[in-house]
Amino acid sequence: MRPPAGGIARHAANMRRMRPITCLRLTVIAASAAVACALAPTALAGYTSSITQLTPAERKAMTPSVWRKGCPVGLDDLRAVRVSHRTFGGGEATGTLVVHEDVAPAVARIFRSLYRSGVPVRKIEPIEKYKGSDFDSIEADNTSAFNCRKATGSGRWSNHAYGKAIDINPIENPWVEPGGVVYHTASRPFVKRTPRPGMAVEGGALVRAFDREGWKWGGRWSGTKDYQHFSAVGG
Repeated sequence: MRPPAGGIARHAANMRRMRPITCLRLTVIAASAAVACALAPTALAGYTSSITQLTPAERKAMTPSVWRKGCPVGLDDLRAVRVSHRTFGGGEATGTLVVHEDVAPAVARIFRSLYRSGVPVRKIEPIEKYKGSDFDSIEADNTSAFNCRKATGSGRWSNHAYGKAIDINPIENPWVEPGGVVYHTASRPFVKRTPRPGMAVEGGALVRAFDREGWKWGGRWSGTKDYQHFSAVGG
């Protein structure tokens, strides 16, 4: 059916009046999409890990501050486990844990679980970065594993000396003696175990990741608690 006389002109005029509105709507939609893209979080690359023998450079860096003759395990028994992890700022980073070869695959799986659960880790550096000082490593909130040292308050070798223990986020997960005594000022707010990012709490994602591999947690000790400490062999 053809439009009545004059209808074509009126229709063309109406279409011209509508175009600015249509264009405006498209502009608003495009602008909204741009804002949405700008606000979208940056996608993370995803979890990665590797297990390698210690390089000559790594062996040299560890000796003698972290490993020396007389330690209960040899350098050939240790492995460098490189893992990606979430950060407290919402990004990701990569770090290296030196552990016994027997537990290296489990460590890679544990940190995969932590990554997937969104558990942040402050930093992961071999403790030779701190010349073997457990105190200095804790002050830096550094997550570490192998260190040829005696157990705290004991004459026996620590499980760290066997490469079968990890201290994770030690500021957020302090050593706490009865009465709430801690030895690092930054840890005082974490004596009360109200769940916060990076904390090891009963039933939380961090503790569950180690539980699945059969590791023991110092947060379950009677008396003094060592919330940062997880060991493949207990103690």
